[in-house]
Amino acid sequence: MDSGSGNSGHGGHSGHGGQSDEHGRRGGVNLPALRGHNDALVLELLRGAGPAGLGRTELAARTGLTPQAVSKITARLGADGLVAEAGRAASTGGKPRTLLRLVPDVRHAVGVHLDRDALRAVRVDLAGRVVAESGGPLDFAAGPEAAVEAVVRAVARVGAHAGPPLVGVGVAAPGPLDHRAGVMGRVTGFPSWKGFPLKGVLEGRLGLPVLLDKDTNAGAAAAAGAWLRATWPEAGADAGVGAGFGAGAGAGGGRGAVDVGPGVGVGAGAVGDVLVGGAPRTCVYLHVGTGLGAGLWLGGGVYRGARSAAGEFGHQVILLDGPPCRCGARGCVEVLCLEAVARGDLPAAARIVGEAAANLVALLDVDRVLLGGRVVAAAPDVFVAGVGAVLAARALDPARPVVALAGAGVAEGAAEMALAPLFGRG
Repeated sequence: MDSGSGNSGHGGHSGHGGQSDEHGRRGGVNLPALRGHNDALVLELLRGAGPAGLGRTELAARTGLTPQAVSKITARLGADGLVAEAGRAASTGGKPRTLLRLVPDVRHAVGVHLDRDALRAVRVDLAGRVVAESGGPLDFAAGPEAAVEAVVRAVARVGAHAGPPLVGVGVAAPGPLDHRAGVMGRVTGFPSWKGFPLKGVLEGRLGLPVLLDKDTNAGAAAAAGAWLRATWPEAGADAGVGAGFGAGAGAGGGRGAVDVGPGVGVGAGAVGDVLVGGAPRTCVYLHVGTGLGAGLWLGGGVYRGARSAAGEFGHQVILLDGPPCRCGARGCVEVLCLEAVARGDLPAAARIVGEAAANLVALLDVDRVLLGGRVVAAAPDVFVAGVGAVLAARALDPARPVVALAGAGVAEGAAEMALAPLFGRG
């Protein structure tokens, strides 16, 4: 019996060996789901290894699966064109080991960033590398139907060339929204969007799986992935490991394989240590564009909150009785920052973002503060220096977080979220 042909009964892997309902009760997983789980773990390890690849023995050690189970999994993945040989490892006295690698070009995904006044779409391969992109203006105030048409046209443009099939489309939009239901919320300043089932409508038009999330969550996934690529070994960096491993809904830790062969133990989560060991355990992505928002990367994954409402960074009040904000409150970070941008005082805008970021750092104790969005892109040094100075002045601990540019865009993060199910996340 291979890894996809039975049930484990082991209770130490909450979220991996079974599904939980809203009360935290765990249920069983059908046999195809176990097979898919283990296949995804192997795929993700090969993705992280890059062109150099990994041997079956290493895959078995890192997943906790038996060598026989790994051989069956890699044979299935090879038959699907997802895995190929990467050569042979140098001999250490025995027969040289065959190395396996992910084949990035066998599937693609599309990511779309719906901003309030612009749209950008990218097509990426399985390693997260952009192979096509398109952009243009968008009038978010024109309503959901017009935006749907714009998304359909953009997906057609980046997917027009003959190429591998698309696994799905990720759409990043302004919040609030319901990530699970795929329904838009009451976007500040755009009441006509409330309740619009954007995910379902786009799936009907595109004929593809669609994942909807907030732009800041996509930004967090992209930013953490870019940082990971820069800090992993060269082979993983060359592979373009992806635009962020964590499209997951919570802040969970490592994942383990479920091997149900006779007399075989269950993996103890070593895979998770491999995947997130080089990435920041906690970071916050701050997006400064037509609005302000935050994406939270906590414990190795994007944290959305119980109602997909986490990260409403721009509407913290930091000036009592300050200027009115379009959300209805007064003295919000967003209105103060955007007023400073409008009058051309970018250092003041950076300081305002820094004060709000310092509040967030004090609450969450994050490792890194990553900055993105068009306003930051227009003056990156000003924002990195300004936010960093405020965090240094307000630091309660000498080991304060690093402030840096995000290094990847929201559309790339949306594409990564569309790829995530293939790698067992999302």
